[in-house]
Parts: sequence; structure tokens; C-alpha cells
Amino acid sequence: MLKGKVAVVTGSTSGIGLGIARALAAQGASVMLNGFGAAGEIEEIREGLERVSGAKAAHHPADMSKPAEIARLIEAAGSKLGSVDVLVNNAGIQFVAPVEEFPAEKWDAVLAVNLSASFHAIRAALPRMRRRGWGRVINIASSHGLTASVHKAAYVAAKHGLIGLTKVVALETALEPVTCNAICPGWVLTPLVQKQIDALAAREKLSPDAARRKLLADKQPSGEFATPEQIGGLSVFLCSPAADQIRGASLSVDGGWTAQ
Repeated sequence: MLKGKVAVVTGSTSGIGLGIARALAAQGASVMLNGFGAAGEIEEIREGLERVSGAKAAHHPADMSKPAEIARLIEAAGSKLGSVDVLVNNAGIQFVAPVEEFPAEKWDAVLAVNLSASFHAIRAALPRMRRRGWGRVINIASSHGLTASVHKAAYVAAKHGLIGLTKVVALETALEPVTCNAICPGWVLTPLVQKQIDALAAREKLSPDAARRKLLADKQPSGEFATPEQIGGLSVFLCSPAADQIRGASLSVDGGWTAQ
């Protein structure tokens, strides 16, 4: 379905972003990876995407907290892969503390990566989509874009802001073949979350299964994690003709978290 299209996926060397990159590559898209990691591991991922897609894949190490590097990322996708047809804003960071103890520099960093980076990437990519006469912007928000939790002031503020940005871009492109939507995952089983499970199990002397259940219990009524592959599948759907009139939506993949 995406043969001849180029996708930029930020924060895509692991976790949700990598699941999305693989799903888009499986539909024939060329993919620009972005993120940090060991050079050998990133090259293995890049080569794997090319085998799956039959198209090109590349990597750019842009720091998503720096607007100039974001501009270079989009420029590199155009020069190396030919265009930017799909932009998935996935990169994110987290910091947890009560509001009165929240370091100002951590607030700035979380807002920069989780919100401002998406603005800068969309701003750079949208003219390219308009010239090509087709485009998809997919912002990976969070259940915390629709609700809140204690000690996550910056993250919750950024994800709420990202949903607002999604709606504005959707309205500004409403008469064009360019759409903008947000995906709002709850708990997703990524390597980072697995580390949290392992730490909880060790700290409270729980079995791995008991630690998983405890982590999910307060938030995710299904009692099951979402997967990067499921987020990737929804991203592919949003690129399909069936999603042409899904615009400015916030689509939850959260096991019922925000239905409560």
C-alpha cells in the first residue's frame, strides 16, 4: 500500500517507534529511522527494514530537543529517500516528580521532546506533503493526553498539547489530501516497560507475572499490555484510503484506561 512513499518515524530505534517503522516498511515504504543506540544495532535494524520493504531505509541521529537538527532530519529524508509522505512523531522522554519539586530544566526538556519537536517536524514536513499531493501526520500521544496522573506534570501537559496541535493541523489541512491524527497508547510492552516490570518484581519480591499484573492493575482494565505491533498496525490503517476522513482524531489503544 505504501510502495513509493517515504516515512519518517522519530524515536524509532526501539519500542513503539520501531514497531511503527517495521509496520510501514512491511507495506513497502522507505523509512527514515531516528534515535539513539549502538551503531551496529541501528545498522542491523536499517538493513532489516530494507529486506522487508524492498525499498530504502536510512537513519538520522537528530536530537529531537533541537529544532535545527529536526529540520536537518526532514531535509535528509527528502535528499536520501526522495520525499516525506508520512511523518510519525513518536520520540518522547519522561520525568516524574511532584510539581513543587519538578526541576525547571526537566520541564523544559520534556516539553521540547514530547511537544515542540512535533511542531518543528510538522512545520518542516507539511510543505513537502502538499507538493506531493498526499500526506499523513501521526502523532504518538498517550492516555496521558486525555487524562492525568500525579507527578507527571510535564508529560501530561506535553501530551495534552500534542492532541491540541493534532487538531489544529487537521483543520488547516481539512481541504487537502493530508491528514493529521493522534494515537494514544496506554501501557505498551516495550523494553523500557519491561525494565520497570523487572525492577518492580525485584523490589517487591514478586513473580514476573505478578509484577505485570500490579503495574497494569491501576490503569489498564483489560489487564493486558498493548504491543508496538498493534500501534504499528493502527498507523498503517491511518495511512490507508479507509482513513481519508479520519482527521484530528485521538485514537486510544489503552485496554480501556480512558473509558473509566
